[in-house]
Amino acid sequence: MARLGGGCPVCNRKLFNSRFDATFRLEDGSEKFFFGLPASLCEICQQLYLDPDLIETLAVPEGRCTFAIETDTVLTREAWPSRNSTATNP
Repeated sequence: MARLGGGCPVCNRKLFNSRFDATFRLEDGSEKFFFGLPASLCEICQQLYLDPDLIETLAVPEGRCTFAIETDTVLTREAWPSRNSTATNP
């Protein structure tokens, strides 16, 4: 997560740590999309904080985050019914 010492640098309130899907707009107007980024969100200031090393690794040092949403956890069912299932094959 972002190295911030536990509080928002603007309002000093607690940050929400999770994984986020985010869009960054680059200086040339193009956009880059990333999924599952570890980050910290200030719910009051609505600012997303990423580790500076991660920003460098993603190659978006001058990019501006224009959209972020907490990564959704997808639950999947078994692909095949269990042996105890009452379903029959056609």
